[in-house]
Amino acid sequence: MTIQIKNLFRLKSNTNFDGENSEAINSKVGENDESRKRTYHETGFRDGSRNIGSQYALKICLNAIYAKFQNEEKEFIEKQKHIKEPYFVEQKNKETEVKALTVSKENKEEQITQLDVKIRDIKDQIETLKFEMNDLVRDPEKYYINAKKGASTKFWIGLFILIPISLYLFTFYVSTSYSAFFKVFDLDSNIMMNVLDPKAYEKAWSDGALEGAFVTLIPFVFIGLGYLIHMFSENKNISSYIKIGILFLTTFIFDAILAYQIEEKIYELNKTFDSKPFDLPIAFTKIQFWGIIFAGFVVYIIWGLVFDFIMKENKEKDKIKHEQQLRKKDIQIHQERISDLEENKNSIMKDLNSIKELIAKAYGRITELQRIIDAVIIPTKEYVLYASEYLQGWITFIHEKLFVAKTEKENLVRECIEAYNIHCESVGATHDTQNSIYLSAV
Repeated sequence: MTIQIKNLFRLKSNTNFDGENSEAINSKVGENDESRKRTYHETGFRDGSRNIGSQYALKICLNAIYAKFQNEEKEFIEKQKHIKEPYFVEQKNKETEVKALTVSKENKEEQITQLDVKIRDIKDQIETLKFEMNDLVRDPEKYYINAKKGASTKFWIGLFILIPISLYLFTFYVSTSYSAFFKVFDLDSNIMMNVLDPKAYEKAWSDGALEGAFVTLIPFVFIGLGYLIHMFSENKNISSYIKIGILFLTTFIFDAILAYQIEEKIYELNKTFDSKPFDLPIAFTKIQFWGIIFAGFVVYIIWGLVFDFIMKENKEKDKIKHEQQLRKKDIQIHQERISDLEENKNSIMKDLNSIKELIAKAYGRITELQRIIDAVIIPTKEYVLYASEYLQGWITFIHEKLFVAKTEKENLVRECIEAYNIHCESVGATHDTQNSIYLSAV
């Protein structure tokens, strides 16, 4: 009989079961053991006599014996069920495992879908914030921001005007303060050179550190007064207006003092014996006196107005910039959230891939178990028992009925045993193997 073999699995037996079914099968098997042994022994003796103990014939006969044993085992339906019981149990467990893993897989996929939706929503929010950052400058009122349009442009224009005016005031007050307090006028110099000395800064420092420091720092007094005027103008109340008026008056008086000092030096330089002592009424009649005051005080007022204007525009610009900074921080927070969500998503993806691998392995094992259940399980240790009986019958013939020289008998027996061992190894009938599972090809 020819049987096609597709796959061979050699498995260690774990089939120690208790119960009535197991006992009944074992009892039945025990009753048949002795008769089967005798049958195989007798068959081995008979086949050996027919083939004169040939080891080549033994190989063929052993294959036929194995096929016979396999067919016999197929007929033991209850025994097959008993042997296959652990595979049925494992298959059920694997199916339960697959169901649990499938539920876990669906949960992970749902989590990933929810994370994708969150990430997409946050990215949309980031794009909206970026658009608002650009649109704030064009239309701040659209975002309920009380800021004027074009504040940034007005600020830079005002700053462009303020810088040269500041340089003018610095130069003017350095020159006039030096001329008023430290310079000695002479007749050889013209009036303008005495009032506005282009080398006043150098001369003041050459006269001494005190003079140099005085003419260097005095412009900042006027700048400080201008800054105070701006700060008081922030508060729209009578107290602030009074303070502003006092500051303007102080600046005017200081400019008047500088003009008076300079005009007095010029008057003393040009006076005669008939000239009256220089006093305030005389100073009021001099054009240069008023020229010095207005060259300083009027320009100072202009500087204060421009400074106040750019500070207000800067405030308007800061409102927009502040809102832009808030949106920039929001974008940064959203990006950090996206990073956290992406990290969480990657972790879930790893878990999902692991679950998919477990499901695939479980399905593979279920398929393998089903093939085992559909196959015939051969108890190879039992086969070794019966095959050895068959070999004993064959060797018994050689020893008792084959009339050849002793040496030739011993060689033939050794060759038959070797053929038997090769056969057992080829069919997986070893001492370490409890069962062999054969899957017949379709």
